[in-house]
Amino acid sequence: MEATSNFYDLLNLVQTLRKECPWDRKQTHESIKDNLIEEAYEAVEAIDKQEFDELRKELGDLLLHVIFQTIMASESQHFTIQEVIQTLQAKLIRRHPHVFEDVEVDSEEEVAQNWEEIKMKEGKKSVLDGIPNPLPALIRAQRMQEKASNVGFDWPESDDVWDKVEEEMEEFRITLSEKDENARENEFGDLLFSLVNMARYTGIDAEDSLRQTNRKFENRFRYIEKKLEEQNQSLNNTELEEMDRYWNEAKEQHD
Repeated sequence: MEATSNFYDLLNLVQTLRKECPWDRKQTHESIKDNLIEEAYEAVEAIDKQEFDELRKELGDLLLHVIFQTIMASESQHFTIQEVIQTLQAKLIRRHPHVFEDVEVDSEEEVAQNWEEIKMKEGKKSVLDGIPNPLPALIRAQRMQEKASNVGFDWPESDDVWDKVEEEMEEFRITLSEKDENARENEFGDLLFSLVNMARYTGIDAEDSLRQTNRKFENRFRYIEKKLEEQNQSLNNTELEEMDRYWNEAKEQHD
């Protein structure tokens, strides 16, 4: 059997695996749902690193999961791949009346407002419906704020957003001198939420920003480990001053 670029050849291939491979036969919607999330994050990592060969592969893995989940659903007569495709097309056409109908818009903000109005007409009970609970907290916070902003619930000025950050910072600072751990956790959550709001208001993706900082920290810390290993030293037996020196070296070399 040879690989082709035909979608239905891929569909037939996965159907064959489902029938003839013991591992594939055993899988359920639940058993591979975490793999679907993992593949999505691997695709995100490839995008962050601008590694397009890897992105091509990871998008293929994501497509495999879409097809696999659909095949399992069709076995239970829930829906078919054709219905998935048709449902997607219908939604895209319905939610883009400025492209496929005689609706005029002057900005992307109007597009977002129309999108939310159309979703409500589709039966949504809240503007916040459709934001999955399992999303990483930073992403979910920013998506909720974006959706609220699309319908006019937003700070009028950036100074207001900054004032809110400072207010939450002070409230959190107060809890540090108290014994109420629950209050401390709640206030820290409020502080994080206000910082995400500041990021959104200034056009920063909070999740991407923190991912970049995590990557910087990892690169610098690994550099410290590497330099100490070269000298047969361990982290536990090294003074902070020396580790900090290597940290600054790493900043100069990689930032």
